[in-house]
Amino acid sequence: MDETRPAIGRRVPAMRQVHGRADGGGVAGISYRGLVQVETANQHRKAKTRVGLDWLSNQSFRTEDALQLHHRIVGTAADTALGSSQASDYSGISRGLLDQGEQDEPAKKKKKKKNKKKKHRQHKKDKRKDRAIRTSSESDPELLRDKDTVTPVERSEASPGLPQGKFMWLDDLHLQTAQTFCIDRKADPANWEYKSLYRGDLARYRRCGDVCLGLDTRKQHIIWEDSFRPKKKVRRKDHRYYSLSGLQLLSTDPVPVRCGEGVQESIPGTNSFIQVPDWADNDSKPSGTVSWFNPLGIYDESTALWLQGKGQEELEEQTRTPLDSSEKINSLNMAKVEKFNRMLREDPGDVQTWMEFVHFQDELMQDPSPYTATAAESEKRKRSRRAAWEKKLAILERAIESNPNNVELKVARLELGKESWEPSNLVNEWKKVVFLHPNHTALWQRYLLFCQSQFSIFSTSKVNGIYGKCLSTLAAALDGTLLSHPALPDTEEAMLAIFLQQCHFLRQTGHSEKAIALFQALIDFTFFKPDSVAGLITKAQVEFFEPFWDSDEPRFGEGGARGWKVWMRQQERGGWVVLKEQGDDEDEEEDVEEVKDKTLPKWQLWLQVESSRDFKHWLPWRADKGKGQAEEDCEDPDRQVLFDDIGSSMFKISSQELRYQLMSSFFQFLGIPTGFGLPPCCLNVALDDPDLFSSGSGDERLLSWSDSPAAGVSIVGFMPAMPSQRWAASHCTEGEDFIQTAFHQALPLFAGKERSQLTLHWLQYEKSKVLKSLQLRRKKQLKSLGKRSKKLAKTLLKEAENRNNLALWREYAHLEWLLGNVEDSRKVFDTAMAMSVSQGLQSSALCDLCFLYSSLELESVQSVSVSTATRAIYILTRLALGFAGSPYAGEVLPVNVLKARKTYERSLQDWFADDATSTGSQGPGQLVSLVGCFALFQYLTLGIQAADSLYRQAAGRLVGLSSLETVQPKRSVWRQSVTSACERLTVMHVTLLRFHMRASVYPLGPLRHTLTHALGQFPGNRELWKLYVQVESSCHNASRARRFFDVTARSAKDLIVPRLFAIYAEEQRKERVDSVQRADIGILYNTLPETGLTNRIRALFEHAVQTEAGAHSVLLWRMYLNFTVTQGNIEKIKGVFYRALQECPWAKVLYLDAVSHLPAQLQEILDLMTEKEIRIRVPLEELEILMED
Repeated sequence: MDETRPAIGRRVPAMRQVHGRADGGGVAGISYRGLVQVETANQHRKAKTRVGLDWLSNQSFRTEDALQLHHRIVGTAADTALGSSQASDYSGISRGLLDQGEQDEPAKKKKKKKNKKKKHRQHKKDKRKDRAIRTSSESDPELLRDKDTVTPVERSEASPGLPQGKFMWLDDLHLQTAQTFCIDRKADPANWEYKSLYRGDLARYRRCGDVCLGLDTRKQHIIWEDSFRPKKKVRRKDHRYYSLSGLQLLSTDPVPVRCGEGVQESIPGTNSFIQVPDWADNDSKPSGTVSWFNPLGIYDESTALWLQGKGQEELEEQTRTPLDSSEKINSLNMAKVEKFNRMLREDPGDVQTWMEFVHFQDELMQDPSPYTATAAESEKRKRSRRAAWEKKLAILERAIESNPNNVELKVARLELGKESWEPSNLVNEWKKVVFLHPNHTALWQRYLLFCQSQFSIFSTSKVNGIYGKCLSTLAAALDGTLLSHPALPDTEEAMLAIFLQQCHFLRQTGHSEKAIALFQALIDFTFFKPDSVAGLITKAQVEFFEPFWDSDEPRFGEGGARGWKVWMRQQERGGWVVLKEQGDDEDEEEDVEEVKDKTLPKWQLWLQVESSRDFKHWLPWRADKGKGQAEEDCEDPDRQVLFDDIGSSMFKISSQELRYQLMSSFFQFLGIPTGFGLPPCCLNVALDDPDLFSSGSGDERLLSWSDSPAAGVSIVGFMPAMPSQRWAASHCTEGEDFIQTAFHQALPLFAGKERSQLTLHWLQYEKSKVLKSLQLRRKKQLKSLGKRSKKLAKTLLKEAENRNNLALWREYAHLEWLLGNVEDSRKVFDTAMAMSVSQGLQSSALCDLCFLYSSLELESVQSVSVSTATRAIYILTRLALGFAGSPYAGEVLPVNVLKARKTYERSLQDWFADDATSTGSQGPGQLVSLVGCFALFQYLTLGIQAADSLYRQAAGRLVGLSSLETVQPKRSVWRQSVTSACERLTVMHVTLLRFHMRASVYPLGPLRHTLTHALGQFPGNRELWKLYVQVESSCHNASRARRFFDVTARSAKDLIVPRLFAIYAEEQRKERVDSVQRADIGILYNTLPETGLTNRIRALFEHAVQTEAGAHSVLLWRMYLNFTVTQGNIEKIKGVFYRALQECPWAKVLYLDAVSHLPAQLQEILDLMTEKEIRIRVPLEELEILMED
């Protein structure tokens, strides 16, 4: 820094002009950006009061000099006004030098202009550099000697050889002079008027410190009064947890912490953990040593050094320059990336590592919440998502290059391309992958779901054709005709799952006739196949099957059906004559008027007629030759199913187990509870009925109630959009006749246990209709249904093969109990026990019968005391001791109770001691039945603690058996296994705890713990979820349930059931809060706010529809649409509806919901249904005709 730089003669771009005094008595009027005042220490306090005229206190200022300058300015004012008043371009230049310089100006004008531009550019660079490093004021005082003390002779001696009266740059002089400057005798009056000079007239430089060289610091000091204001420091806003840096910090792996001394020396790699001293050492050791500057020993080392005036020793570089959070995150992420690269370089065939590396890109690009992001953050998030998408796509392409035959990587790439690729390109890519792997069943399932969820290319006929192509290709692989790709294991089982997915797809599109025809065709093709074609390939068998389908021969489920085999044998003999049956016209029902109230709006009439026809006309239409009907007589051509619609979906089923599953699936499709659950591949898509959340009669019958595993899947013929139709007790008359005929034709096809199971399902179906009538409180219908059900039960029990079937006896006795005939029911129960009481605890059917009997008795008294529950104790004691005994006398001997407990314990220990493979044909089902009876016996005699302990012991034993199941040959996914036994045992455990809480006082903790533990193991069990929602609904604190829902939903990514029940629980909570708010009951109206439940529910919906399992869930979109309707925003309703169609364009129920919520869009919705080939049974033109009639 040059503090005494001359006023002129230096190439200083920022220097403009400095005006001095006229005489040689000093420099008057010199000022700086900061006002400088030199005074003694005793004048410091007085100088603070002078603000406006502080420059008068300058020692070099004299009054006579100011007056002389004033007269000179006034005298030359006229000359200045004439036009030559331009100031000098350089500071300190005398008038003589200026005159001589003006003569040479034409020659140097061009050069000066060029140099000026060059200096101006250089000045800008220096200005930016100085501004960045400036920390103090831009001006600095200079101590100038008065010119009175310097004589002209001294001045000339100090600068020998300096040309007089000529302007030169100081850098051009070869002589080093001590003082070189010129005198500008023209004063500047602004120096008198203002406190300081114009900042542009002074060269900028940096001042270091507040001292001035040459002053006596003991007597003099300087007060700097700068006009420069320090920049206001912008306080950095703390990042919230939802910001980008906060999410990145949360996503990082935690740093391990280790306590104790000596860890750093013993363990290498000390940077991988944070060393923390032991807490005991911290308490025992003082923080500092006692000394004169630390007398109490309470200061730490750094404070003690500061008191001594010493600095702390420099730490190592790692601790001296700690990394901030963002740098730590980046370093950890880079370490993970290097680890992935190393692992994939060493083993490029590890597909799991490739997939983890792809998912890791989402962690690197974690975004803040979309609800709090600004426009700039949203744009940045879009760019980040795009960058992450490109990275993941590049990783997958590299993985496919290393693993060209892996289907999982290719499917992941296709799913990723859905975000940015054009639909046509995406379809072509899918076709290429399917062409390369035509025998991969899982790939076909993903491809079928993709085809039916693409709104732009979707149509019902096209997707149905793709289903047929899939099944025919896999059938060719099974036959061996697909030479390039052999069949994979379990292909036949996967084909049955794809077939069921196709049937439910047709049901949801409204084409229920085609779905029923598919089942009829495959059952005839499987069970009634002629022996002459059994050895042919599938394609040849289908060609022989076509004439049978196109004939007028009755099919499976229709009256007089004989089957394909009998028809073909008769055709070889010349056929048979069909006689016209008499009396068919009498059974024909009269036409019922479809439009009952013509005053209703048009959209309501259309929904009524549409649902009415769907309820009646779900069976394929067949021309009855006996009545003289022809194919042209069908009013609705879509009710006729041609062979082209079902022929390509035929395939061979060789396994007897899969054949029984096909028949059970058909009856489940018709609404008969067969205990059969849909495969996971089509369960999320098939769920479309809000009946999933209804508890039915479970609240009144906790112990004896059992839910259907197919709850939530609509039954064919019942329109889920119409509550009145959904709550119908049974099918229409034609449908009931079809079901009865189908059972009669199916029973001869099976034998042994399978036949008994079908018979049991038939009786359970009749009982379910009685239960539905009880819920709807339809006494007249209940009477007719009860009479028919009892007649069927007695007919089945009269058959020789069913007389000892305890399951049928149990259902018949339960039916009598439901109808109110308690004494008759007890007689049936006692009769059944007397027939097989000798079997004892070894019979699971007898244990189930006694468990139901004792549960009904316990529910009837609603008490757990010994005096009121003696009949239930008597039943369980009689089961254990194995005696026929006399009828119930009102009490049970304590000796018999002790004997029964010993018997139960011995049987349970024998079962536990046996090997899992030698438990007999009963399997784990026998253990569940035995534990159920023993736990109920312990509950009635000892209390709930004994029963709870027993259930936990048995559950632990079954969990141990589940590990042994993997060693055995793989079983079918629908067969009852150890997992299903664990679920059944858990349900029994929970229902017992629930019943005890209702009957007496008991804490909620054990029940909640049992439920959460069970749902963690079985997140797809809907019955357990219903119980959990009922339990948590009574709690005011919802945070526990919300955390559990969130954890379970994240762990069970392939299931949509946990997310559905999480949303349902929040909706129930909001309904309770709203009911309290609507009820004006004083202070509660103001103290129970909504607490943001609406936003929470909407966020749950958004998270659910973005998952792979929830994107194509029809029930989830229906719930979202109904929730949006409650908000009352029409535009949002339309938005949710069209978003739902983008993911589920095949679901007819979504269109019907939209008609009820958006009645003004009726014509537009119907046009859209026609375009996508969704089944419409009542066109608007026909509805107008019906309204006119």
